[in-house]
Amino acid sequence: MSKKMKQAQLALTVFGLFVVAYNIFELITNKYSTSQGIIFVIESLAGIVLIYLPNIARKLLKIEIPAAIVLFYWFFLTISVFIGTGLHVISLIFFWDKVLHAVSPMLLTVLGYGLIATFLKDADISKTSPWLFIIMGFAFAGLCGVFWEFWEFLCDQFFNMNLQRYNASSGTPFIGREALMDTMGDLFTNTLGALALTIFAGVKSHNHPEYFEQFKIKKLP
Repeated sequence: MSKKMKQAQLALTVFGLFVVAYNIFELITNKYSTSQGIIFVIESLAGIVLIYLPNIARKLLKIEIPAAIVLFYWFFLTISVFIGTGLHVISLIFFWDKVLHAVSPMLLTVLGYGLIATFLKDADISKTSPWLFIIMGFAFAGLCGVFWEFWEFLCDQFFNMNLQRYNASSGTPFIGREALMDTMGDLFTNTLGALALTIFAGVKSHNHPEYFEQFKIKKLP
């Protein structure tokens, strides 16, 4: 990991510790119920651990995740776990959930590029058709978005967590098309996010045939 990457990781860790301290303060001052306050603290601490997931992958799995993917991953971690959940922005800004659903497929798309580049092994990526990356990256992000909605459905089915927003905040069930709006909105936003990154990557690769090389996940000796 380069010096700049280590500095970015340290800065994100400091921010994560600030969010943890903020949630501990809220827990002490009883801003939320004890159980909810504890959950916020645990989620913030988990976020700090997740910052070092690329390091863990390097140590345990012997794989080097490229900086292009790691930076995107840290950005999503920041806006989802630390800002969205830890600082409760997701409950203050009504469309924040949709922002996350737009950014997450971008991360998944570049991860798809990394996986494809890895599967190509020693092939010259600059001479490989960019359509392979464009189509497979877009499809990978879309499939992961569908799997996420499966996960939300299972949580709602067995734990009544209302992740797919089938109930109003008062507990009143939505009826008909209104009950589908959150799920379909998430899938639509997921597709738009993946499409935006796909178009950007397509333009970049047109001018720089080696563009997808930067996403290659490398196996360490």
